[in-house]
Parts: sequence; structure tokens; C-alpha cells
Amino acid sequence: MTYQINDPEEIDWAYFWAKKLEAKKDRSKDWNKAAPNFGKSAKRDDYHTRLIERINVNKEQTILDLGCGDGTITIPLAKRAKSVTGVDSAYKMLEILNGKAQKENIDNIKTIEEDLSKITIDNVGKHDIVVASRSLNGILNIKETIANINEIAENYVYITLFGPNNWKIEKEFYDTINKEYVEFPSHRYFFNILVDMGIYPNVESLNIGHEREYESIEDAMDNGKWRLDFLNDEEKEQLHTYLEDILEENENGKLSNPNDKADWVLYWWRK
Repeated sequence: MTYQINDPEEIDWAYFWAKKLEAKKDRSKDWNKAAPNFGKSAKRDDYHTRLIERINVNKEQTILDLGCGDGTITIPLAKRAKSVTGVDSAYKMLEILNGKAQKENIDNIKTIEEDLSKITIDNVGKHDIVVASRSLNGILNIKETIANINEIAENYVYITLFGPNNWKIEKEFYDTINKEYVEFPSHRYFFNILVDMGIYPNVESLNIGHEREYESIEDAMDNGKWRLDFLNDEEKEQLHTYLEDILEENENGKLSNPNDKADWVLYWWRK
């Protein structure tokens, strides 16, 4: 299919979002397999603290947490809200979340195992606030999903997406081995999709700050975004050498690099 544009106003940003995603062969991940170690990797920066402090919620409000994972966002929000409904497609993530809630005697969390793209007002009802933390980058039917989220939310919507400065060292490495590094759609696509839908969001960087830290080169290989399944043995050896060259021991005794930082953009709007 050839997509010809005669007027910028005719650009179908949702179409280009989907085309970009379809070209990314590794957009899906086995989150059940990743669940046991997810909490460890999630604590490598202060993303969760930054996001939680931006969410305006009180004890009278209900929250829908889409892509709740192991509850790193869900549990702190449950302590501030009337209730939280956590949705995730990985049952292992929900098992961990429910275990954490039970351990902390938190009884206002409900979990639902479901694909985020299938969540509608019919199966979750209305909520005061909808949060989609780092969970929409891989959604193909993004426009329909946004419409459903906007219908569900009574007061606020908070969504975080990859920022422009993610994967700097990953892309540099792929350049050194002459291999294409296919990224997720830019968050700029998302902005234009929202505007085309008549939604005018606030957009801000979460300003995560410090560098990612690793215990060893092997830790950096396992927990970086290297797409190891797409590398052969020789390329993995090249990656090991590359990391040895760019990672240095910091004041905490960990390995890090100034260009290896999380970058997340927060979109939020009031209904």
C-alpha cells in the first residue's frame, strides 16, 4: 500500500504508529518469564517515585492501572486512593502483585488478567483516574485504546511513553556491528494522535536523572535493551567487549555510563 499525503492535515498518525510497530519484530515480550526479576530491574532508577508524585489522587477516588506489572505503581497508589484495579496480560505479574498486597495488608486492590487493548468501559466500568505506566508503546490499535481509556476516566488520564533519549548506547552498539536498531514509534506520533482525537494533553519529561547501574558486564547484558535473541554468538561477544569499553565503575562501586539513562515522557489530561 502506498500512502500519499497531499495535505499535512490528512496524516493518519495512528496508521504510521501501527506501521512502525509492525516493523519492530521484537515488540512483544514474555512478561510471565520476566516477572520474577522485573522488580529488580524496575528499581534501577527513580521513575516510579517521579510518576507517583505527579498523580493527583485522594482517598475518595478509584484508579485503573493498565499494565500494572508486579504492582510497583499500584501498591503506592492504593495507599492514597479509595481503590485500584490493576490490569495486566501476565498472570505471573498479578500473582506477585497480589502477594505484595497481602504481605502489606492492602485490601483495596483488584486485579484483572487481560490484554490492555481489549479493556473497555464494558469490562472495567468507570474510574476516576486511569494510569497507563510504560504500557502503551507496543499497542497496535492505539487510537481505539486511547478512546477506551478516555471513556473510562472520569477525572484524569496519566500515560507514560518512551522519550527521545532512550537506547543511546544500544543504538550506538548496533551501529558498530552494522545492524539496524528498530525503535518503537516516537511519542510525537502519540501527541498527534491525541490532538486529532480532540484531546489536548499536558506533556512533560519525568526527568529521571541518574544513570542506570549494573553489578557486572553480564548484569548489563541481561538487563539492557540489547535484544539478545536477535544477536548471534559473535555479536554477543562484540557486545561484551563494547560494554567493557563504555562502562566504568562509579562512586557506588557499580558499572554505569553517562548516556545510559531512562527517558520517559508523561502525557496527562483532565477530563
